[in-house]
Amino acid sequence: MDLEPYRAFMIELAAKSGDVIRPFFGKPGLEVELKADRTPVTVADRAAEELLRRMIGKRFPGHGIVGEEFGSKNADAEFTWVLDPIDGTKAFAAACPLFGTLIALQRRGRPVLGVIHQPVLRQLVLGDGVTTVLNPDKAGKGGRIVRVRPCGRIEEATLLTSDPFNPAKYRNGAAFDALARRAKLARTWGDCYGYLLVATGWADVMCDPIVNPWDIQALVPIIQGAGGVITDWHGGDPVQGDSLVAAGPDLHPGIIAALN
Repeated sequence: MDLEPYRAFMIELAAKSGDVIRPFFGKPGLEVELKADRTPVTVADRAAEELLRRMIGKRFPGHGIVGEEFGSKNADAEFTWVLDPIDGTKAFAAACPLFGTLIALQRRGRPVLGVIHQPVLRQLVLGDGVTTVLNPDKAGKGGRIVRVRPCGRIEEATLLTSDPFNPAKYRNGAAFDALARRAKLARTWGDCYGYLLVATGWADVMCDPIVNPWDIQALVPIIQGAGGVITDWHGGDPVQGDSLVAAGPDLHPGIIAALN
């Protein structure tokens, strides 16, 4: 499949949505609402997704769109865009830069291209399942090819998770706690920024025991393109899952065994 027509557009989507999000970061009095599922949302989440949907609809009117804030449109199309305008809204609302925008392109239900964009730090990783690049130019060229770093032992690893209480709430909390105690360093540098750190070689493991579909799709081609392995909590296909574990190929099997 020729992805060239989509790379530059995906970078444009990230840049334009970042321009919407950036002025709200650290803004005093930013109002945070709770949705029906008790997750937070801000005006920045909604405005960014509205912009993304308009841009996609104008450029590719026959494509489907699935977004966190405004649901699905033509989701059974051959090509579908999956959007999380601010992954890590809790961090964003607290003026913490551990958040980002997730944009994925699926073909027939499988993600083929993904972006994580951190608009405050101006970091962008783009992956196609074969290669992942940090900060390519507007045309989708150049940038630095990134890889997961070599690590074969959890005792040498930096392990990340978004919420340290969620493993006990949704999975085997005792197993996760034992794994985290074995790690060289365990931190909550979470949400999509944790996966950016794994893909760029600054961390070794990212674990999320519960995630939504729009959290998953962009991360799969990014981690795989960086030479990593990404699965659900049990080592299965992440695309249809509700959890994620990302790590290098030497480390991942042991992580899955320890978690289960």
